[in-house]
Amino acid sequence: MHREYLPASALQAWTDLNGIESDGITVHHTSNGRGLGLITTKHTSDDETPLTSVPAHLVLSRENVWIHAKSDRHLKEVLEAVGDYSRSARGAILIFLLMQITHVASVGPEGKGIGISGSSTEYIKFLPQSVPLPIFWTDEEKTMAAGTSLEAALEAKLRSLDREFAQLRASTVSIGWCKEYWWHAGTNGLSFDDWKQVDAIYRSRALDLPGTGHAMVPYIDMANHASGDETIALYDTDSDGNAVLVLRGGKTLKPNDEVTITYGDEKGACEMLFSYGFIEDTMTSARELFLDLDIPDDDPLKVAKKSISRSAPGFKLFERGNAVDWEGDFVWLICVNEEDGLRFALLQTVDGEQELKVLWKDEEISPEWSFGDLLKGEQLWDVFQLRAIITLQSRVEQQLLALERGKATSSPMPDRDESTVTLHRIMQLRVLEEKLMLQAYEELENKKEELLASPVVQEYLGNVTDDFT
Repeated sequence: MHREYLPASALQAWTDLNGIESDGITVHHTSNGRGLGLITTKHTSDDETPLTSVPAHLVLSRENVWIHAKSDRHLKEVLEAVGDYSRSARGAILIFLLMQITHVASVGPEGKGIGISGSSTEYIKFLPQSVPLPIFWTDEEKTMAAGTSLEAALEAKLRSLDREFAQLRASTVSIGWCKEYWWHAGTNGLSFDDWKQVDAIYRSRALDLPGTGHAMVPYIDMANHASGDETIALYDTDSDGNAVLVLRGGKTLKPNDEVTITYGDEKGACEMLFSYGFIEDTMTSARELFLDLDIPDDDPLKVAKKSISRSAPGFKLFERGNAVDWEGDFVWLICVNEEDGLRFALLQTVDGEQELKVLWKDEEISPEWSFGDLLKGEQLWDVFQLRAIITLQSRVEQQLLALERGKATSSPMPDRDESTVTLHRIMQLRVLEEKLMLQAYEELENKKEELLASPVVQEYLGNVTDDFT
């Protein structure tokens, strides 16, 4: 679907028209090749005056989307048609962005289009024509990510977007104008690539705005990322609900300095590349990564375990000081079985429904409970820990081998500038994740040796051997 674009030079007129106040900053191309950014026009020191203030009604939040829907029947029809999906911030904002693009693309000779034109309709014309996220990579570029945690995340994301797009079509194809402008065969209607575009726009620009939650904030979302001491400004909400950008304490600016914000200092290399399309060159560690896990097929309780699990099927490795730690309640679910005291019972409720109950040593427990916390109080806690460590170490080893195989089987990259940039980013990710996993493997090995020396484990293994004999 065609989207009209406007040059950055026209943005100042839009901000003036919509009441955005800026004190000594403007949107301009950066000197470091990062595209557009917020650039200072005067000397600025630490004080209480915001660098910029964006009126509350311009903040693109879930609440404001539904307020827009009160006067835009086309938007309201789609929001209501997709049901609960539009009750989340992401769902509502993606639908809103799609409607703004549709309005621009559907304007006819009489100047009438689908939906209502507003401030946001003009603002999206300033957003970049393409967002360099991995969901737009070619097949050759995707193969380069083989063995990284990004590989599975990217596959899962594309499947999820495909399901969402199919559901959007199923929910709206019966709406007259949607059928004509989005789904009618032979027209330049809505495509899966359009859906990927609005997801990429939202994912790469959304902020967790205090008092509002996840939202897009025009003008402020032009700020680029810098972590640690390089972060120049912080975004916040003032007493009137306006989004503001304020200088960090102790910072001073001179003309032509770039005003940066942080997209999240705690975010790992994979998440940065996945959501924003880059990894900082100064990043020396992957910080964290997620590895998926499945319950073994020979586990007789596999189906029941998966049906009651409320945690992601895998675990996260992350830095804690100079060490590597992990978290993931799903791991503990893999490590306990019926002989340990875990049972499931299928009960019938008063209204005739069947409900699966979880029992630990014949006492009912809530599926919301953390199995890790539950097992800590058990006499065989060291045994359960050992099982978990062996499970984790095996999975880390498997991923390291996949990473090594990926180096050998990756397809050659086309000789294009954008492919060279993509290759550099993927190689960054490979190096950082390999470093984190090698450290994790070594520390898991040390923990395994420590647990094997535990008297509780020694006694348990002795009893198992006696029973086998």
